[in-house]
Amino acid sequence: MRLLGWVAKAVLFLLLVGFALKNSEMVTLRYFLGQEWSAPLALVLLLFFGAGAALGVVALLGLVNRQRREISQLRQGAAERTSEAHPSRQPDPELL
Repeated sequence: MRLLGWVAKAVLFLLLVGFALKNSEMVTLRYFLGQEWSAPLALVLLLFFGAGAALGVVALLGLVNRQRREISQLRQGAAERTSEAHPSRQPDPELL
């Protein structure tokens, strides 16, 4: 199974290298106030893909942190209810 993963990664790498070689023409990005930036098309696509992925991760951080806090509160509530129902018994640390 591990070999299959390496083969898939090698094929993907070769496809991406082929894509970069086929799209090596220079493109010019024009900004406001006459600013320009020239770079190979593959590099521009890679940079914008990476920036989009990073922006998506940052956008989800708030949701993930809120869910972690809620899970923590629910676990604490469950531990309190368990200790109230069985005062002599301590909550199982594996469940927390």
